[in-house]
Amino acid sequence: MATSYDNPRQFLQDLFGVAVAAADPRQVLGRFLPEDTQRKAIVIGAGKAAASMARALEDQWRGPLSGLVVTRYAHTLDCERIEVVEAAHPVPDDMGEKAAGRMLHLVSDLSPEDLVICLLSGGGSALLSLPAQGISLTDKQNINRALLKSGAAISDMNCVRKHLSAIKGGRLAAACQPAALITFAISDVPGDDPAVIASGPTVPDPTTSADALQILMRHLIGIPPHIRKWLEVPASETVKPGDFTFQRCQFEMIASPHSALQAAATVAREAGLNVLVLGDNIEGESREVAKMHAAMACYAATHGGEPVKPPAVILSGGETTVTVKGGGRGGRDTEFLLSLAVSLRGFPNIYALAADTDGIDGSEDNAGAMLSPDSWSRALSKGLSATDMLENNDSYGFFQALDDLLVTGPTLTNVNDFRAILILPED
Repeated sequence: MATSYDNPRQFLQDLFGVAVAAADPRQVLGRFLPEDTQRKAIVIGAGKAAASMARALEDQWRGPLSGLVVTRYAHTLDCERIEVVEAAHPVPDDMGEKAAGRMLHLVSDLSPEDLVICLLSGGGSALLSLPAQGISLTDKQNINRALLKSGAAISDMNCVRKHLSAIKGGRLAAACQPAALITFAISDVPGDDPAVIASGPTVPDPTTSADALQILMRHLIGIPPHIRKWLEVPASETVKPGDFTFQRCQFEMIASPHSALQAAATVAREAGLNVLVLGDNIEGESREVAKMHAAMACYAATHGGEPVKPPAVILSGGETTVTVKGGGRGGRDTEFLLSLAVSLRGFPNIYALAADTDGIDGSEDNAGAMLSPDSWSRALSKGLSATDMLENNDSYGFFQALDDLLVTGPTLTNVNDFRAILILPED
């Protein structure tokens, strides 16, 4: 790993690698395991990190293990005792539905002497798709697609998902009774709310069916009559705080966006950079968040070091959104970076990287992209209009043409967006 920012692009990639490594379950899970790892446990779980979490558990758990986890296609690892299956994300498919049904069966008819270990990470909501009574998988797919295009925040999306589900919103914990249940989670959501991670299948849910209905109406999403009817009946409610279901439940957060940003910040300081961490819970439209980042970076470069003195790096995380209006390709991280390019317009001595820590930006094959001071001029020389491509939501096409996509492949973890803006002194 580079320890100097003499090569800005490589240094930014190294910072991204440090952030991802800080959320690697094989590195962090062990410190959260109970003292007694000799007992038998049934393992269930879902998320983009589910396979690597299962492998880490197998490596460090001494007693008998069996069970099933579901992860995104191409995010698997071979395990010896825990079965790993793959399903679709972000729009669910029948493989996720089947896996969720099998998990409920695995934890049915348990005794108080049994132990269930649940492994959750980002993406688990789409991967654990078991529709509630009277709702089809097609219904959930259609609503999920509409929510994705609407720009809804992840907390709103998961509120809807929970109330259309037979397994989310504490229902999986209820199915595990009377066994003891330990959940190990990697957060990918702003604020690290356990009720939002993977739509909270093993924790209480404070939101209501009325909330879900209001979210759908606020985002102008068509609500089929049978779904509206479901959300208006008591059976659609999730398991609430204070319910006896959670008396024998334990929840452990093993990695988070905060821990990833702090790891990157430490490396940056060791390299001699001043560091400004804006936070790990930034939400909002990607292009609007980029404008704020650009203004801050330019101000720091031209006004004597406020709010941070070059050489410096500005770090941030969270989960932005994209309201899709055009016909292009791209995810929220490349959209952020393309908007940043439009705002900076080749501003000297500023480099940037924006990427999803799971290695996949939206549904494309890249983790994100990189931006250099010469990106603007290189785009112009190729006849590319960054402004037009941003309006068409074609951030992937822009950075692909510049050969500036960041392609890592699946990282087998997920603590959401990672953004780093490097501001160097004037030559």
